[in-house]
Amino acid sequence: MIGILIVAHGTLGESLIQCATHVLGERPPLLAPLDVTAQTQLTMLEVGRDLIGELDQGDGVLLLSDVYGATPCNTMCRLLKPGKVEGIAGVNLPMLMRAITYRSSTLESLVAKAVAGGQEGVLYITSELCDATTGR
Repeated sequence: MIGILIVAHGTLGESLIQCATHVLGERPPLLAPLDVTAQTQLTMLEVGRDLIGELDQGDGVLLLSDVYGATPCNTMCRLLKPGKVEGIAGVNLPMLMRAITYRSSTLESLVAKAVAGGQEGVLYITSELCDATTGR
């Protein structure tokens, strides 16, 4: 099973994990946050490497960050190891749920599924879409 590490500002990572836990009814294994606060870049990298070591059970680790170009993403970039530790910026709950659901696949496949889940989870909600969803 592929481990998942959410590298994000403040407590966003833990909040996303709590949301996924609520949806699934239990906290998924091999899932952790790296909450970027006022720590130094060096400290975040050390903690990130330790967490990756804990999460990697031999299938790799997927890193999810919040905003491309911001400190969490820049930290994530320093932790990547192609084919072993891969990363995606722009994490949202649909992306995380898709990643949790498909993490028994290959890391390459999981990256594609997670990106698609994040993109497909962003919808402009119209009354027609609500009617189709709710059956009103």
